[in-house]
Amino acid sequence: MSIIQIIGIEGLPIIKAGDNIAELIYRASERQGTPIQNGDIIVVTHVIVSRAEGRVVNLDEVAPSLFAKTVAELYDKDPAMVEIVLREAKSIRRMADGKIITETKHGFVCANSGVDKSNVPGERFVALLPEDPDASAAKIRREIKRLTGCDVAVIISDTHGRPLREGEINVAVGVSGLKPIRDRRGEKDLFGYVLRVKQTAVADELCSAAELVIGQANEGVPVAIIRGYKYIKSEDAKATELIRSREKDLFL
Repeated sequence: MSIIQIIGIEGLPIIKAGDNIAELIYRASERQGTPIQNGDIIVVTHVIVSRAEGRVVNLDEVAPSLFAKTVAELYDKDPAMVEIVLREAKSIRRMADGKIITETKHGFVCANSGVDKSNVPGERFVALLPEDPDASAAKIRREIKRLTGCDVAVIISDTHGRPLREGEINVAVGVSGLKPIRDRRGEKDLFGYVLRVKQTAVADELCSAAELVIGQANEGVPVAIIRGYKYIKSEDAKATELIRSREKDLFL
């Protein structure tokens, strides 16, 4: 019988620039009696990573461009916020009904280039996505191994909407130590049918599972340990493997 546990890490301080997230996770997990173990998957919300890396912007210090001002007026938005969204975008995919859907410099297609106002101290401060989320995940993973001796996987998560589905879910924007997609093509189902297109986005599924204890509005639990899931290890996997190419995209 397979049992998978999702353990929220409580007692973390408000993260600020320069903080060692791995050490804070390690100490908090020890304090609450759930120390990190070999094979654990550590899911970390991108906002605390961005704050630790100094990827926070004061909107009062942003000078909006004419284009940003025009878009802001059209959609009744903050011109400074629109300017930051545009700066973080590689391209604009859609603008309608007050929403700005962009492709980020990383290649993710999401609302507002992943710029986040939630769980950021200060009314006029926003968090950007980490500059290199995979590198951020790898750094946390290396530090956890140094501190604990345990080989773990690390996923950095963000909340995204989905085409043709209401509601948002957590998805992976950075990974280290595990293959983000499980390719099941060639396997047989219960009745012997050979699977031809089955590829499971396990990193996204793990992020969504972790959100059940993390929660978008719960600043006290920005990290979760997933224990018991047998993932495929990988030293060079990247979250960008989860991005569907424009040539294959039927919606945008």
